[in-house]
Amino acid sequence: MAFYAAMLGFFKDRRRAAVRSAPFPPAWERALDENVPYLRTLSPEAREELIGHVKVLLAEKRFEGCGGLELTDEIRVTIAAQAAVLLLGRETDYYPDLEVILVYPSTYVDRRPRVVEGGIVVEDGEARLGESSDRGVVVLAWNSVLRGAADVRDGHNVVFHEFAHQLDQEDGAADGAPVLDSRASYAAWARVLGAEYKHLLRSPDPVIDDYGMKSPAEFFAVVTEAFFERPRALRARHPALYEQMRDFYKQDPAAAGKAR
Repeated sequence: MAFYAAMLGFFKDRRRAAVRSAPFPPAWERALDENVPYLRTLSPEAREELIGHVKVLLAEKRFEGCGGLELTDEIRVTIAAQAAVLLLGRETDYYPDLEVILVYPSTYVDRRPRVVEGGIVVEDGEARLGESSDRGVVVLAWNSVLRGAADVRDGHNVVFHEFAHQLDQEDGAADGAPVLDSRASYAAWARVLGAEYKHLLRSPDPVIDDYGMKSPAEFFAVVTEAFFERPRALRARHPALYEQMRDFYKQDPAAAGKAR
């Protein structure tokens, strides 16, 4: 079994290396320049790494248009580039549990029954901008993708948010604790993020969105948004939390030349 797994890994790595070495169409470059201004904060080396990640994500993940949306390369590239930001500098298996990304033209309604406070089941439908499932699906509203990407300083980015959930779910649990490097890392993560989450529950925060109060998983997702879009504010107000995110993402956006 170990030999078989090693061979699968070998061929997967070779296939991905070939994908990363393929040309990147000029139209895709233009889509990134127009739709994802965050990339202007990256070094040339980081942008080159990101382009390679985009190629692999587009080769391995299925995109589907929903609600009448005609899926285009612009949509696929814009989403993949933002998802790739979370992978920079890290060893990655490219969101291994993710199979398909469903894209609606705008806010959509989730009509699945849901349980609210008190254990009551309601079926009234809930408007959504995006969601991440542990069943291999990410759902996004295209207008929200564009809006979140356009302003790199507002701390709101639906792609960062939903793909942070995918990272969180890689260990099989959506609990706000992604796969970390060591037992010591888990201890520090639980201590720092647990304390910060409790603090948010007690008092609204000017940097971390109140949606993070919903659960530890949502807390990790909104902190990810703040880490990449408001890094200096997050570092100034929550230095220990920023340190944990920097160690996990292997990036230091607050130190970047064009950091927000």
